[in-house]
Amino acid sequence: MGPTSTSSSAQRSRGRPRKMAVPEAVTTALRLVDEDGLDSLTMRRLAAALDVQAGTLYRHFATKQTLLAAMAEEMLAGCAGPLPDGLTWREQITELAGRLRMALLRHRDGARVHAGTHSVGPNTLSYTDTLVGVLRETGLSPEAATRTALTIVHFIVGHTLEEQAAQALAESTELPATLTLLHAALDPGTYPNLAAAEATLTSTDFVGHFAHGLNLIIKGLAGE
Repeated sequence: MGPTSTSSSAQRSRGRPRKMAVPEAVTTALRLVDEDGLDSLTMRRLAAALDVQAGTLYRHFATKQTLLAAMAEEMLAGCAGPLPDGLTWREQITELAGRLRMALLRHRDGARVHAGTHSVGPNTLSYTDTLVGVLRETGLSPEAATRTALTIVHFIVGHTLEEQAAQALAESTELPATLTLLHAALDPGTYPNLAAAEATLTSTDFVGHFAHGLNLIIKGLAGE
């Protein structure tokens, strides 16, 4: 009876599901995206990486979209930290916008992970609340400040989507062919303005592109 009882206990131990912490799942999912890109992330692959059953994962994340929202929330950690003293409202907006862009750039496909998510976590809500607060200090109503904040966030996410896509293209073997096709298509007689700006169209100065676009929004707020 003794050996049989011990054997049954061992079997129950071996069959006990591994416990999973939500933060561990989120950081593992981000690691998998960093390694192989967002398209490779599936609930099944994440469960395997965590050494848990898929059902365990679904108990915490009902859908993949829920998981993406948690990943987006984790990426924004620290973005709403205290702003440096003495900044003008323009500089505060620039600082907050730069923080979000860098948070997305820290992870492969970070902008794609964030796009379309609706996190209600403290990192996301604190960041948005801080941005809206800065905009309200310019005299905007709560509604106008919120709409403006959304415009700024959409610009940041859209810009970073393009930036990360361009980075992926630059790391592939397709870039030379793509540039050749673009150069051939920009006939000065047909597209004189684009042909004159070919160097800008193909520029990888994303810091400059970002600063230019954000400055246009800020100038609009200032009525310039």
